[in-house]
Amino acid sequence: MFSKEDVHITAEDGVELSAWLFTPRHLGGPLPAITMAHGYAGTKYHGIEPFAEAFAKAGFVVLLHDHRNFGESGGEPRQDVNPWQQIGDWRRVISWLQDRSEVNENRVGVWGTSFAGGHAIVLAATDRRLKAVVSQAPTIDGYASGMRRVPPEKVEDLEAVFAADDRAQLRGDAPMTQAIVSEERDKQSSYQAADAVSFYLRPIPPGVWENKVTVRSTRWARMYSPGDWIARVSPTPLLMVVAQRDHIAVTDLALRAYANALEPKRLVMLKGGHFDPYLAEFETASRSATDWFLAHL
Repeated sequence: MFSKEDVHITAEDGVELSAWLFTPRHLGGPLPAITMAHGYAGTKYHGIEPFAEAFAKAGFVVLLHDHRNFGESGGEPRQDVNPWQQIGDWRRVISWLQDRSEVNENRVGVWGTSFAGGHAIVLAATDRRLKAVVSQAPTIDGYASGMRRVPPEKVEDLEAVFAADDRAQLRGDAPMTQAIVSEERDKQSSYQAADAVSFYLRPIPPGVWENKVTVRSTRWARMYSPGDWIARVSPTPLLMVVAQRDHIAVTDLALRAYANALEPKRLVMLKGGHFDPYLAEFETASRSATDWFLAHL
């Protein structure tokens, strides 16, 4: 029902972004299109391709890219998450997609999940080329989420690590790194919950991902508050998909942000936690997003 090809988009500074382009077969063009990417330290191999396939089967051209420094995209240092850099690259991806002959440049939507669900909110609020947005289990307030994840007695130690990393970089050292997921409570990592460990450590092709992330990525994440932009998304139609027991992109923060969004908007609540949209709740999550794009693109 669709073809899939490897493509590359050149970012403004020359970094090559790796992407998959899904193109429906036997449909007249130009077609509406969806641009999508994964969240914090994820790649296009981490459970996201089925969403792209569902959108392509519904008749959309779909571009799924890896963020710089991750997966098959270029960029240094590896495993480095700078949200504003990722958003800048994503604008370049939108331009590339609009220039494709098979795409209707006036009918482009954005889909983001987790950390990139926050990006989708910021992009929709600041780029009117986007005509519909789906934000799944989005990061809303990195500081508020981080304060729940880091015990109060550990915050001072975390700030000390940030300071040591900054000073080491001044001396010419590479950015410090830590694990993304670890079940060891005494090991510094982004996530330690069992569902996060299971999701990130799922089998993927060798050589495209490492279980590490720069320490400064945590600082940037704690500075990042996409929810501040949500009232500016309107009049672009916004669908938020929220898990009932999300301890990563925390449920109550997402619901509070949704209340602050203006019409047109819709909320879909899923059972389970942060990773269930890719797993047990995939059918509901993918169908809700597909229907939203069909209605508005």
